[in-house]
Amino acid sequence: MAYILGSLHILIGLFFAVHAIRTGRQMYWLIILFSFPMLGSAVYFLAEYLPSSKMERGVKNISNKAMQLLDPSRELREAQQAFELTPTIQNRMRLAAALDGAEQYDEAVKQFDACLNGPFANDNDMCFGAAKANFHVQKYDQSIALLLKVRQQKPDFRPEQIGVLLAQSYAGKQDNANARAEFAHVCQTYGSAETRAQYAIWAANNNDLITANILREDLQKDWQHWNAYARDAHKTLFNTLDAAINTATTK
Repeated sequence: MAYILGSLHILIGLFFAVHAIRTGRQMYWLIILFSFPMLGSAVYFLAEYLPSSKMERGVKNISNKAMQLLDPSRELREAQQAFELTPTIQNRMRLAAALDGAEQYDEAVKQFDACLNGPFANDNDMCFGAAKANFHVQKYDQSIALLLKVRQQKPDFRPEQIGVLLAQSYAGKQDNANARAEFAHVCQTYGSAETRAQYAIWAANNNDLITANILREDLQKDWQHWNAYARDAHKTLFNTLDAAINTATTK
């Protein structure tokens, strides 16, 4: 038994040592890992491995969503307090995003407009946030201009999200040719469930039931392999899609 436990300690230490080397951690971690086999591994796991792991990110995402459900106005309150205390451009950007998240779209646009007139006018995150806020208040031309600006400045910046919002903005101004082209491009290039569902919703709303049903069948195949958390996360979007297809079918 002692031999097995000793071998396990060594294997765990080797695992973390390889991780430290591959991820460019400081070399003193190797000394700690091999000088204190079990204790060193435990410290490395808590200090270096867990914070960078998908597990940690997943826990944070779940925690953030739980906090949003329990206290949905928390981020807006904190953003307002931060801006009132220190009215920097960064805090204004945070406030604008929080206002948009709280569905206070008109005020969000005002705050984003102030940011667009400042030194961060070309900041990609800010331009994307401003595009979303303008889309929400049906200022589609402004949204499209901002999204195209981001795409030109940095083509690899949130390409799927940029493409979907651009397609939705084109759809908002009844430019269905460009809307279809953008939806088709992002679906073919990236094809997340959210993107395919949004394309299917648009297709159903425009009486293209062939495209909508093909995408819906494709999404159903994915649904069968998802866990309960993934299904719950997409449930509202799928219900919206099914409602759009049912409406188009009964017309």
